Order: sequence, then C-alpha cells, then structure tokens
Amino acid sequence: MEIQSVKKHRGWIRIFQDALSGIVYAFTSQRNFKIHFSISLLVIVLAFWLEVPFDNFLFLIFAIVFGLVVEVANTSFEKTVDLITEKYNERARVVKDLSAGMMLLTSIGMALIGFLILFPPLINKVLGL
Repeated sequence: MEIQSVKKHRGWIRIFQDALSGIVYAFTSQRNFKIHFSISLLVIVLAFWLEVPFDNFLFLIFAIVFGLVVEVANTSFEKTVDLITEKYNERARVVKDLSAGMMLLTSIGMALIGFLILFPPLINKVLGL
C-alpha cells in the first residue's frame, strides 16, 4: 500500500483558488481584516486625491499589503492554536498574545507611515498652499 503525501501536486489554478478562498475567509469572518481593508481603501482614495508622489504611493501600498498579510497571519496563528487546544492553556494564550502584539506593532507602523506621507499634502491642500 502506497502512503500518500499530505502535499499532493496541485495545479496553479487550484493553488490560487485555495489562496483566494483564504482571503475570502479572512474578509468574511474577521472583523479586523474588514476594518483594515476599509481603511486601506480610504487611504488609497485619499492618496489619489492628494496626488501623492509615486514613490510615496508605493510605500503606502507596501504598508497596506504588509498590514493585511500580518492580519491573515494573526488569524492563522489563532486558528492553529484553537485547533490544537480547546481548553485554556497558558502557552496558547502567550502565542495568541504574541500574534496580537505583532498585529498591533504593524498597525502602529502603518499608521505612522500613512501619517508621514499623507499629512503634509493634506495640510497643503486644506490650507490651499
């Protein structure tokens, strides 16, 4: 009897379908992902309205994508811990706290990048400079 590998060769279409399924899961089930995504759309619209230079726009896009990736990783860690243990476990709490801390640090960094890039042109536009 042949033992089948956990990793079966899958075509590229199936790989992308699974990845998209994960993103859809994050969007439909994770409140924080929806919040980050919504704020990200507002930041992009604001950047266009403010005519942010292309290089700064790239920094914003990188920060947005990085933040969404970390949010998905945070969800993955939490779901993995939930899969491993259903009862309260101090080590599981530490893993979840570390994951939440990772997201908090990322959010602070994203907000700082957004502020540093968007605030000067926003002030100029509001004050008519």
